[in-house]
Amino acid sequence: MLERISNVLTQRTHGTVMKIHMHHIAHNLQVYRSMLQPGVKMMVMVKAFSYGSGTAEIANLLAFNRVDYLAVAYADEGVELRRNGVHLPIMVMNPEPETFAQMLQYKLEPEIYNFRILQLFVAFLKNENYNDSPISIHIKLDTGMHRLGFMPDDIPQLVKNILQQKQLHITSVFSHLAAADEMQQDAFTLQQITVFKSACDVLEKQMGYAPMRHILNSPGISKFPEAQMDMVRLGIGLYGDDPAKHVSEKLLFTSSIETTVTQIKNINAGESIGYGRSVIAEKNMRIATLNIGYADGFRRSLGNGVAKVWINNNLYSVVGRVCMDMIMVDITGAKNIAEGDVAEIFGEHISLQQFSEWMQTIPYEVLTGISQRVKRIYLQE
Repeated sequence: MLERISNVLTQRTHGTVMKIHMHHIAHNLQVYRSMLQPGVKMMVMVKAFSYGSGTAEIANLLAFNRVDYLAVAYADEGVELRRNGVHLPIMVMNPEPETFAQMLQYKLEPEIYNFRILQLFVAFLKNENYNDSPISIHIKLDTGMHRLGFMPDDIPQLVKNILQQKQLHITSVFSHLAAADEMQQDAFTLQQITVFKSACDVLEKQMGYAPMRHILNSPGISKFPEAQMDMVRLGIGLYGDDPAKHVSEKLLFTSSIETTVTQIKNINAGESIGYGRSVIAEKNMRIATLNIGYADGFRRSLGNGVAKVWINNNLYSVVGRVCMDMIMVDITGAKNIAEGDVAEIFGEHISLQQFSEWMQTIPYEVLTGISQRVKRIYLQE
């Protein structure tokens, strides 16, 4: 009851909020966990503010649900997690030399993707006179994405370099699939998996021990179960998006954006609406102004009828240009809308996938593009 009261008061104070349904996230985690072969571990991506949902809050939920690893993009994200009491192992995917000291202090594990980063990290440890237990590192291999990672031909030299550094221990070797979510690219994905397995075999033989292997992302978990190996990496699937219908049908939406109707007014035929007078009313209209704009993540491209909002059990089209802090919607003919009413931007009635299509982008960009001024509210049943 207290949580519900607090939630209502928060909505009255902040015109636009993002509700995070924690029990839905836990449900989606279990959906993917149920697909894993026995003994397969799970790493969950919490980079980019946990896809806009709040890094520490999501990480603590994941820790409670006993995931094995977390991954962040940059060291400062990992530091924030440590300061918020998260003790799970954390891989940093873009370790920067100026953050090596923080990574050591907060026990964050770097991804090593080329010889330059390896050499800089080794030099840092020598400068610090580091003699404690070996530091866990994660080796990234490039099997076809051609973004970051050692090429398979680099492995002999890589192994030689690492064997000279007793303070380093390869905890995992991994790669990134370029098109696991695109069926027409399955042959290429299988080729990546084959290249990865061969490269890991070479590295393991030369190192003399077997680091964990992982290559599957969210869509790959169900699509290529034979390649789950030692660990999988769950990302956007946690938040309810998967290209496979048999998986997406089991997932729940995890985020909803709600705003309020701040003013309602009648517009006469011939009058204009919004910036640039891009809309001239052909007939008398009724317009509702909502407290959300492009500064919140509601893109300008969604104006002039592209997007719709959900108010009191009906959809209404955005009319005119999207403003920085507001949008206008056409509610002509609606009898049950009043100032102060709640409008859903996406969530239970407008799916994240639908909203992404209106924006001509992907759910990743929608979620990570929600402004920090949009207050996050965490709901738990």
